[in-house]
Amino acid sequence: MSNSPCEEGGLSQAAPNVNTQDLFENPTQTTATEKTPEDQVLPVVDEASPSSASSFEMLDMESVPAPHQEVQPHWFFCRRADDNTSWLPFSREDSDKLQNACNTVGEKKEEVVVAVDGERYDVYVKERRRHAVYWEQGPTEVRRCTWFYKGDKDTRFMPYPEDFSKSLEEAYMIAVTLDEWNRKLEFPTGETVILHNPKLIMQYQPIGLQDEWASSPSEQTRPRTVKRGVDNISVEIPDGEPEKVDHLVFMVHGIGPACDLRFRSIIQCVNDFRSASLSLLASHYKRAQQDGQVGRVEFLPVNWHSSLHGDATGVDEDIQRITLPSISKLRHFTNDTLLDLFFYNSPTYCQTIVDTVASEINRLHTLFNQRHPEFKGAVSVVGHSLGSLILFDLLTNQRTDSDPRKGVPSDEPFHRNCDTLEQTLTRLGLQQYLETLQAENLDLESLALCQDSDLKDLGIPLGPRKKILNYVKRKWLPEDCKTGAVGLAPGLQVLPQVNSDPDGNQSLGLTMQQPQFHRAQSITSAVDYEYFDVGIGQVSIEYPQLAFHPQTFFAFGSPIGMFLTVRGLKQVDPNYTFPTCKSFYNIYHPYDPVAYRIEPMIVSDVDLEPMLIPHHKGRKRMHLELKDSLTRMSMDLKNNVLGSLRTAWQSFARLPVAALPPVEEGETTLERNLQEAQASAAVTASAKREEKSADLWTKILDWPRALYKHYFQGVCEEAESSGSAEEMEQPEIKVGMLNGGRRIDYVLQEKPIESFNEYLFAIQSHLCYWESEDTALLLLKEIYDKLGVAFEQPQQ
Repeated sequence: MSNSPCEEGGLSQAAPNVNTQDLFENPTQTTATEKTPEDQVLPVVDEASPSSASSFEMLDMESVPAPHQEVQPHWFFCRRADDNTSWLPFSREDSDKLQNACNTVGEKKEEVVVAVDGERYDVYVKERRRHAVYWEQGPTEVRRCTWFYKGDKDTRFMPYPEDFSKSLEEAYMIAVTLDEWNRKLEFPTGETVILHNPKLIMQYQPIGLQDEWASSPSEQTRPRTVKRGVDNISVEIPDGEPEKVDHLVFMVHGIGPACDLRFRSIIQCVNDFRSASLSLLASHYKRAQQDGQVGRVEFLPVNWHSSLHGDATGVDEDIQRITLPSISKLRHFTNDTLLDLFFYNSPTYCQTIVDTVASEINRLHTLFNQRHPEFKGAVSVVGHSLGSLILFDLLTNQRTDSDPRKGVPSDEPFHRNCDTLEQTLTRLGLQQYLETLQAENLDLESLALCQDSDLKDLGIPLGPRKKILNYVKRKWLPEDCKTGAVGLAPGLQVLPQVNSDPDGNQSLGLTMQQPQFHRAQSITSAVDYEYFDVGIGQVSIEYPQLAFHPQTFFAFGSPIGMFLTVRGLKQVDPNYTFPTCKSFYNIYHPYDPVAYRIEPMIVSDVDLEPMLIPHHKGRKRMHLELKDSLTRMSMDLKNNVLGSLRTAWQSFARLPVAALPPVEEGETTLERNLQEAQASAAVTASAKREEKSADLWTKILDWPRALYKHYFQGVCEEAESSGSAEEMEQPEIKVGMLNGGRRIDYVLQEKPIESFNEYLFAIQSHLCYWESEDTALLLLKEIYDKLGVAFEQPQQ
């Protein structure tokens, strides 16, 4: 693969000087001192590129030359990944905006900024730089492109620098106007471009210093194909995004800096998820888009890993000092990814992670509203892996508008006692120490954080100190530990309730109506499982507040269920909901080793299968349909075979009618009639059994056609009808209020290749959500169902 034009042949130099005076002002002198163009150029092309004549459309040199038309420019931006450099086009809408801004800039001194890519990037037109708006990313180069080249080993055309393209365009205009082709352009950097005709233009690059004895450019290097205008190259120009934003979604990543097997960042993965959602909107909400009811959904990444492992915490240096030197790559991977789980269970670093996630979400929310003042839609959050657990803990500790703690900064503790410091000291008979405490700017909240040594330093005697500390412990601290779990989140209303077992022993269940019970123990005491069978076990930190109320919380490949169980929670109260979020979806792949279910913790007495997420094309995957069909077929054949054997055995064991004994003398007419009626009934029953048996064997002999018709020809219709029949038969089950009574666990359909070996695709299954169209469609359906927009399945 060839290098970019910025790295080869000095094409990045400003305004390359093209030696065209001898070529165009005095062409006869050029042919007199050198070989004729036919002798010089045509053998070069044949030798350097034998397939050039068959690869390009040759124009008839005797035809009338077409008038020169100005080339239409298109704007590109540069993307560098490792050692690879690629140039990608803007959408036509963004390119037109940039071109109009470039035309209006002129000689203005001030910079002109144009928002592109859904206003996620800003392009500084004069600077020719593209800057990210919502996340940290280095600026990238932007070009107004008119001429492109591609080498033999290149997979796509690369744009020339603007000055180089300008020189090519001037030479091309002269050649078209004068109808003089087979011209050679020599640049000071050594590049040579030959214009054979409007459809065939080649560039030759020297290797090292040129040799004076080189008689043709073919002795320098193989040529590059040169094209004029973006319409003449094979490049996919993306469609522009709708300006209207219907919904905003923040996506929080899990452990480590990479989010998929290609080791891409959260920014790149969210970009793919956003592209998938735009494609699904165009296919599944086509009519609504045409009617203007649907715009788009904006997805923004939330990155917390860099803050945790940055210089501010210094945790990487501390870990590196104690890391063994052996298997360095594996240890580096462990330190950079798996240790995030342990960091989150540490009060110090858990506070850092939660503060980073909340502050980053609030910053992005504020910035988005500034750039989209017309936005009136709702906001949702998505968490992947550990990110879902972070959001779960964050949402359980949010405060509603009616909560009296509203308005209290997140870095200050809150207590329900509303007395002032003066009233408290007066009640304790310690009003003489009011001035001492006020001199240190102490109030009730800060007083609650004081220890005995702090009050002793203020000169308060032992007796008053004990009164103050006892009051604080008796009035305030028990409210933080009444649940019997260390650091129980105040927003999580899964409260213990005293229940009695048959032996009369008391234990704690889950309820929201019963008062809380606790033992007299300090705040640092562990959970006493002899009295408590429920504990949340959240890290005792101060949870910040979000600047909005999320509409829906989506968890991808989430270990929330496992963490709640490890924390000691046996069951979630069915009436519990997040304080500020009323919808919750737990989405997972069946082979995801990190994912766990939530519904069994809410409805433990009912064995519920997870909801199967439909394929985005509107059906089950073929291998799942075949699997279900074979299962039903085997069950039906088993039942039919057993039924036929049972019928045959009963027919063989029953006595025939002719073997009945004759009527003896002395029997009455009534008895005889009764016997005749019984015999007639027996004959009728036997005939029906024989007919049924004959019908059965007819069906068995006709099984190939019936098998195809019943199990394969109408498998989709049968699946839909059986699904609807099951819904009609089974009553709807309310799975708690975490999702408003609706189902919570949703499972993706595995791909056919994944079903061959579950273990081979386990890691990939945990990282598949970013590119899953089925997952993206489920989010879109949930979002637009609440907006009243109808979903339409495209015709296959």
